[in-house]
Amino acid sequence: MKEFVLSEAQTECAVLVGLVTRTQDERKTEEYLDELDFLAETAGAEVAKRFTQRLDHPNKVSYVGKGKLQEIKEYILASEETEKEIGMVIFDDELTANQIRNIEMELKVKILDRTSLILDIFAMRAQTASAKTQVELAQYKYMLPRLQRLWTHLERQGGGSGKGGSVGLRGPGETQLEMDRRIILSRMSLLKARLLDIDTQKKTQRKGRGGLIRVALVGYTNVGKSTLMNQLAKSEVFAENKLFATVDTTVRKVIIENLPFLLSDTVGFIRKLPTDLVDSFKSTLDEVREADILLHLVDISHSDFEEQITVVERTLADLDVADKPSLLIFNKIDAYTYVKKEEDDLTPVLRENWPLEKVMQLWTEKTNGNCMFISAKEKLNMDAFKKELYSRVKELHIKKYPYNNFLFEQYAVEE
Repeated sequence: MKEFVLSEAQTECAVLVGLVTRTQDERKTEEYLDELDFLAETAGAEVAKRFTQRLDHPNKVSYVGKGKLQEIKEYILASEETEKEIGMVIFDDELTANQIRNIEMELKVKILDRTSLILDIFAMRAQTASAKTQVELAQYKYMLPRLQRLWTHLERQGGGSGKGGSVGLRGPGETQLEMDRRIILSRMSLLKARLLDIDTQKKTQRKGRGGLIRVALVGYTNVGKSTLMNQLAKSEVFAENKLFATVDTTVRKVIIENLPFLLSDTVGFIRKLPTDLVDSFKSTLDEVREADILLHLVDISHSDFEEQITVVERTLADLDVADKPSLLIFNKIDAYTYVKKEEDDLTPVLRENWPLEKVMQLWTEKTNGNCMFISAKEKLNMDAFKKELYSRVKELHIKKYPYNNFLFEQYAVEE
């Protein structure tokens, strides 16, 4: 067998696995796998191949059927004779401890699911004490029902031995070998107490921001929230074309004309995120709860932006903030593309055949004009957006702080 030594500069190779079910057709499965591919890339992996299978529901023993699992195994074995040896298999749904154990025994490589991959990215991205604590708590919540698998397999995987690499192993790490359920539960209690202290500190900080309207950017991950914040606040918040580029909440003071307000950039939402994981990050979203206005940013160039809107709206409803004043902002209009139909083409008109003007008209009517279309990166329609934002913030400011309107005159003089 040919041997390869992976250096730190080399990228781990992975294969993706998804299911086509009664409730998830082939097109939807491919969209989910596209997103999983992007997640894997963000975490530092290179996807070599995708495997899909049509099943009514996931196999309780091995997620996919025996035949498909054997097909994946043969592909992994064949990769050992190439320069792109497969080191892990990533499944698009959350796996049980039993499924992970059975699949690992058969494939002999690292097994991840969508949740563990997202947690890995969170661990990589978290910078503040609050975010790091929330990530660690979420990791333990994920780990707790899978302890038996971790005791059996973590030693072989730890430190990147065997197939090498670090994707899926950031965070608590090898110390889990010595931990039992009691120790993990004790650690979780400590983390929860620490988060309560951090939340108390944040509440004190937020009280010190009195007299200013709070605006929160919300949206699916990678829709351009950090880029828009940089444009409005003239700051340098980290932004790149990867999922979950922002995990920590960032707050900046913004002044439009003579009006100051606070703008917060929050962690992006994503599909198939377990409730337990959302709960771990609710304190990060306190800025959303306490905001006066929500700016719901949407990537209009994404082929499935309608579902992304639904995911965000559901999450906001879970946070009990769905009734807050909001503005739907369609970003990345510069990247919007469509396939123009020929006049003699009698096939049904699909969403991907709609020109931007038609999409804009449809959503303007659907929201009764409560939406805007911009490109934060290319600064398209930004003046109109700032004018609308100024109008809404000013209206709320006058209502909320009727005795504090000297701020307008103060900033007008300063400018």
